Amino acid sequence: MMKDDRARDLATEFGGNWLAFRQFETINSVDRERFPAFNDQLREAMFQEPIRFIADTIQNNRSVLDMLYGKYTFVNPPLAQHYAMPAVSGDVDHWVRVDNADAFGRGGLLPMAVFLTQNAPGLRTSPVKRGYWVARRVLGEVIPPPPPVVPELPHDEAKSDLPVRDLLAQHRANPVCAACHQRFDVFGLVFENYGPVGDRRTKDLAGRTVDVHASFPGGVDGEGLAGLQSYIHARREKDFVNGLSEKLLVYALGRSLLLSDEPLLDSMRANLAAGGFKFSTLVDTIVTSPQFLNRRNQPTISQNREAQKKGE
Repeated sequence: MMKDDRARDLATEFGGNWLAFRQFETINSVDRERFPAFNDQLREAMFQEPIRFIADTIQNNRSVLDMLYGKYTFVNPPLAQHYAMPAVSGDVDHWVRVDNADAFGRGGLLPMAVFLTQNAPGLRTSPVKRGYWVARRVLGEVIPPPPPVVPELPHDEAKSDLPVRDLLAQHRANPVCAACHQRFDVFGLVFENYGPVGDRRTKDLAGRTVDVHASFPGGVDGEGLAGLQSYIHARREKDFVNGLSEKLLVYALGRSLLLSDEPLLDSMRANLAAGGFKFSTLVDTIVTSPQFLNRRNQPTISQNREAQKKGE
């Protein structure tokens, strides 16, 4: 069943809502004059990359931890060019798996251009948005909304007197902002070597050398994507597993979770670890559960989507 082509629908609907890229095809924040490479073909390729990755995880029953640490991804010709990878022949519908993608700063979900681009305001990067995405979507943190009045950062990175890292340090000096920003800014700063459309870079738009050093919560230091992956592996992997389990259960049941679902979630997590983190163990645990077998009616995709949103 998991090898069925409909796994792609699960990857699109569940993955798109869980990781908040479902509406990326309508994004219009990128300045196409400054970033002419960002055309409709590249935007569609960015959107398709996580879908193909998640669908591959489902259909080939891979470890869900590959989403965090996998050193491979899938690209078509426009995306390979954007990632400065060896050229891929064929048209935009020709996708290939790229192993050792870490040599190009890729691999797994975290450095995919769709997330880096969606979480940038157009003419600069945004460690705040990128870090919030990691904390909220990947690690499942619940973070309160920002205060009504939030100081604006400069719109154009090329015209800013200071790099984004220094501007954020000033921002965190405000006690109203510091408590929350200390929880996620650091997760976004590791991506400063990816520009506003997710292309790798060594200098920002003003020509300043980018700094990807991070001091993670708990006093753990790291550099760039590899540093973030090491930190998650050592300190936050359980949070990722818990969040994925909860979101998939919400999607499968088509409703928000109840206190009575906690034993099922415990079983999902235990079975996942015992089964080598294979995706099928999550599915097996859900579909054999009383909650799933005794549903009153079959939820539609739209109902699943709404339930998932309510469960966020």
